[in-house]
Amino acid sequence: MLQINTRQAGAVRGSIGGRIIGTNAPQFIRVMNHFDHSDLTGHLLELLVAVSEEGSITGAAARLGVTQSAVSHGLDRLRTIVGDPLYLRSGRGIAATARAELLVPQARALLEGMRSMVTQGGFDPAQFHGRITVAANDLQRDLLLPTVLKRLRAQAPGLTLRIIPSGVPNPEMLRDGRCQVIISPRPPDAADLVQTRLFEDRYVVYYDPARRGAPASLDEYLAAEHATVVYEPQRSLDVDHVLAERGVERRFVVTVPGIAALAAFVRDSEMLTTAPSVIAGSLMAGLAFCEPPLPCPPLPMYLIWHARHQADPMHVWLRRTIEAAVPPALAR
Repeated sequence: MLQINTRQAGAVRGSIGGRIIGTNAPQFIRVMNHFDHSDLTGHLLELLVAVSEEGSITGAAARLGVTQSAVSHGLDRLRTIVGDPLYLRSGRGIAATARAELLVPQARALLEGMRSMVTQGGFDPAQFHGRITVAANDLQRDLLLPTVLKRLRAQAPGLTLRIIPSGVPNPEMLRDGRCQVIISPRPPDAADLVQTRLFEDRYVVYYDPARRGAPASLDEYLAAEHATVVYEPQRSLDVDHVLAERGVERRFVVTVPGIAALAAFVRDSEMLTTAPSVIAGSLMAGLAFCEPPLPCPPLPMYLIWHARHQADPMHVWLRRTIEAAVPPALAR
């Protein structure tokens, strides 16, 4: 039998989403005894994951297409089933309890299993109603995913796409179901992940032709001021890493957290930035570019997923649709 003291009861009473118990701890114990694991439903698991990922009752309600009151009542039911507050007030938002942080990955895995049960015999995109999460940084997000979304929704009108930053990708993003796929030039090194190369690009040097010309030599390139990208946590572009290992020293006067911010600093300045050529007509519009005055590494882009999804019909459809969207996306 669960024991709960007055302090614990107060913590539960102060949780989000309405009343779940009074100050009478035995009453809470008696209510819990009416529930077991069979009281969990797919809707409650979806709700738990939604509140975790959206970080608020309001965001979860909007995502699930229900009222905030419905989310609050669902959370109350979950709290009673698992015997934990799950989410507590924290400033203007909410904070997950340690138990909630453990339960959310399990909920994602259960939802994946439930979905797999109904797609074993095949997958019909037209009948799909749900959300797909892709992890991608701003380069691949802006370059590929608008075209990917159009193609996905042309076949699956009930689909919604959620894009989260990949940062420096790690295997846990796929293992615990935070996303279905990652698009990144740097696949995590893990035996349980699978990858395929989507395309390969090269690095070029961008500059503002109204303020300066292309660097005519390696010395001029190295003497210039440079802008570059550093992803969290402190992960530089491959080209910067490789050149630094070769002993090539450049003078960086600004670092930004994403490719999309580079043009704003190079424009109307004499700075240079060494970045992918595929963004010349989009993110770098209005800037000129030239080939680097020294050898640079190629820039491959990979689609990465967990091995458990290798034969899943829905996942196979997702991967094929993303791959098919790459050539028209690059041609834009």
